[in-house]
Amino acid sequence: MSKDIRIKRGLSLRLEGEAEKELVEAPRSKTFGIKPPDFHSVVPKMVVKEGAKLLAGDEIFFSKYTDQIRFTSPVSGTLKEIKRGEKRKIMEVIIEADPEDSYKDFGKMDASSSDAEAVKNRILESGCGAFINQRPYDIVADPKDTPKAIFISAVSTAPLAPDWGFILKDKVAEIQEGIYALQKLTPGKVHLSVDSSSAKVLGDLKGVELHNVSGPHPAGNVGVQIHKIDPINQGERVWTVSPDDLAIIGNLFLTGRYEASRTVAVTGSEAENRKYYTTKIGANVSDLIGQAPDSVRIISGNVLTGQKLSNNQYVGFFNNEVTLIPEGDNYRMFGWLPFTYNNIHSNSRTSLSWLFPNKKYKPTTNLNGEERALVVTGEMEEVLPMDIYPMQLIKACLAGDIEKMENLGIYEVSPQDFALVEYVNTSKLEIQEIIRLGLDLMITEVG
Repeated sequence: MSKDIRIKRGLSLRLEGEAEKELVEAPRSKTFGIKPPDFHSVVPKMVVKEGAKLLAGDEIFFSKYTDQIRFTSPVSGTLKEIKRGEKRKIMEVIIEADPEDSYKDFGKMDASSSDAEAVKNRILESGCGAFINQRPYDIVADPKDTPKAIFISAVSTAPLAPDWGFILKDKVAEIQEGIYALQKLTPGKVHLSVDSSSAKVLGDLKGVELHNVSGPHPAGNVGVQIHKIDPINQGERVWTVSPDDLAIIGNLFLTGRYEASRTVAVTGSEAENRKYYTTKIGANVSDLIGQAPDSVRIISGNVLTGQKLSNNQYVGFFNNEVTLIPEGDNYRMFGWLPFTYNNIHSNSRTSLSWLFPNKKYKPTTNLNGEERALVVTGEMEEVLPMDIYPMQLIKACLAGDIEKMENLGIYEVSPQDFALVEYVNTSKLEIQEIIRLGLDLMITEVG
């Protein structure tokens, strides 16, 4: 029996450039890239050197502080280059791919009848442990912990977000096997949230507590769902998994192979071929979109939480969306006049967009202002459907006040939960970064 969650506070941004419901196979990238910065708080230790031959599923590096967390190659080929940044920090591991993949054989395993420790070890040795995130702190889950529950969100509410129902329609068997594996990792429940699209595909799965979620963004954020279903208290751990990552875990048990397939939606007003593409994790973005001009911003992810890419860089490990929008590098004459530029969305009614609720907009990266002081306006609370005081929590993070951060709910949030707060806030502060720094302080001081 499902439970309904109706979110009222929030904001759904209607943007131009939704992907068509057409699935095509992307050209195989000559090189693939795994970026350790995608795994927050992980310090990588390499186990192979440049020039090493790899099978899909071979270990590339592990976490320095938790060596059970391993990261494996999504394709077979040759380790071409290890790119480093400041203080020799590893920024990218680039693999030159073979024309066709050869796989490391981990062996088939029936997750539902296997021992819990065996299931966990199989997930970790294959590199699938990287798909499991932990709340609080929104980091890769520590395998030594036992979560009180595991959450999966198959709800699409972010701007131009891919349709989970379309992506997962042929992966139901893998997801079911993945759920059987997750059941072994927690004494609590495995929660699955669905919307009207994904419910048609995933509504009959066994071993989960089903939740029908509706409402504006950020209703699809797993953090909001945790807050409504089973909030996190100090000392508790909750794990989260994306549904397409869960399909990879399930396929591991069914076939014995680490099949790092990914369906990526190319979206945005500047994208020419807005479709769904099947590829592998870490694909070169140019193989999905071609070469974008300097006037176009390439984003790995959505416009609220994604990361900027350049041509020939690599799609983020967790991202199943690439968005292309215009760069905001042009000056708008008399931009403050609401009657002059009506193609700009404004949540505070400083433009006439509120007269056209169904209009789709073509945003740029222009901030339309500079950093200002935080002012109490109530605008943050309108788009954060959690029992949290966002401005007070932001100030506590800026001040580094651990006690206040705890009292104000830092354990329940992640940076993506504050993406809309950052969007509507007139202060123009990098609020997601502030929350991330606050969470990092909590990891250091509290653990």
